[in-house]
Amino acid sequence: MKRSATANWKGTGKEGKGVVSTASTVLNSTQYSFNSRFAEGVGTNPEELIAAAHSGCFAMKLSFVLNEAGFTADDLTVKCTINFEDGAITNSHLDLTARVPGISTDKFQACAADAKANCPISKLLNTEITLEAKLV
Repeated sequence: MKRSATANWKGTGKEGKGVVSTASTVLNSTQYSFNSRFAEGVGTNPEELIAAAHSGCFAMKLSFVLNEAGFTADDLTVKCTINFEDGAITNSHLDLTARVPGISTDKFQACAADAKANCPISKLLNTEITLEAKLV
């Protein structure tokens, strides 16, 4: 299986602008710029897209890990925060709130740690990955 996206940039790094599109067209000429990346401009940015990918991948992987352990989540909500400092992604922090009927806290934490270590986006990122996981 292969997935693809395309970016197009015109102009200088600071004054230029770009668009990004995905093969599925979920993103279709979605704008990004210096301001959307480093200030508060309209549009997306690479770090936001990585955060979306990491939170989505982790949530799905955790669902599989829980199912393998005999549990089904009622709800998994994951917020991913990407820290971008001095030209590098220095950390990806996953903040998980979950409702999983019948699971113990220890088993839940073990499943969350497994998903953090083994989701494909976690494996791809060359940075520190932290996780705060809580059952509600």
